[in-house]
Amino acid sequence: MKTTVIGSYPKIPDPPAPGRWRAGVEKLQRGEITREDLRRVEDEVTVEVLTEMAGKGIEIVTDGQIRWEDGQTYFTRGLDGFSINGLQRYFDTNVYYRQPTATGEVGWRGPISVADYTFASTHSERPVKPVVTGPFTLAVLSRDEFYGNRDQLVMALAAALNRELKALAQAGASVIQVDEPGLLAHRDHFPLFRRAMDVLWDGVDAQRALYTYFGHIDGLYPALLDVPVDVLGLDFVAGARNWDVLRKAKFTKQLGLGIVDARNTKMETPAAVADACRRATAFVPASHLHVGPSAGLEFLPRGVAQRKLEVLAAGVRRFHEGGA
Repeated sequence: MKTTVIGSYPKIPDPPAPGRWRAGVEKLQRGEITREDLRRVEDEVTVEVLTEMAGKGIEIVTDGQIRWEDGQTYFTRGLDGFSINGLQRYFDTNVYYRQPTATGEVGWRGPISVADYTFASTHSERPVKPVVTGPFTLAVLSRDEFYGNRDQLVMALAAALNRELKALAQAGASVIQVDEPGLLAHRDHFPLFRRAMDVLWDGVDAQRALYTYFGHIDGLYPALLDVPVDVLGLDFVAGARNWDVLRKAKFTKQLGLGIVDARNTKMETPAAVADACRRATAFVPASHLHVGPSAGLEFLPRGVAQRKLEVLAAGVRRFHEGGA
């Protein structure tokens, strides 16, 4: 059993601590600093959040996605064939992203996230898990002005991102997470999603983790068990129905157990976390559990995110100690 996070982490500390990242972005927009200056600020904040996550008891961390504008822009800016346009709501959250538009043939022109992964792993006392937004989610959150066919866009993205995953594995990533929340909003496209996963993960020499969130997988399970991944991450907060869904067939993967609410400041208890871990062992051995938040923590104030990670780690310790 390992404690982990899903990906994002609040970039801005709670007052009165100075918000270096936000101040840096504003200074860049006013032309007072260079992009290189902001990069140094991002370096500092990345190291800060890596230290915070490890200090709160998280065993497999991410870089907090401090350099990401959003999950879509971060990757499509680095691919051929995309332009970036106006703001759109990110699913049912209060977060917005700049919508990518496919204006030409999609292709991988070089590593997008490898330098950020390498920086984080060099400055982390814990293993770092790089996170990549999956081809299906990128496609459904983008506008297509080139292919005119979602199947073609998804498969082109899968082929391009396969090279990104291979580059991350070559850089030393022992586990790679791919986020596909878009699948839960477009369940009828599962056959396309399944084909894309074969292309995406082909030849990737790392532990393969696929995470969904913002809902349940009813109607997709047990078909999801056939996807070529090692870890299947599920949201048991917005997708509380997943507890019942997993009873429909023997679970054959490692389980990403998203049980701490990443979208609500209400605090869980270590006892509730321990109870959820015990409940999950009905499906998988404890050694196959990756216990974490239900989604990225960017939706929470920084202090709340820290306390939730403390509760998460305390709950896992309580489980190991056999406490009620």
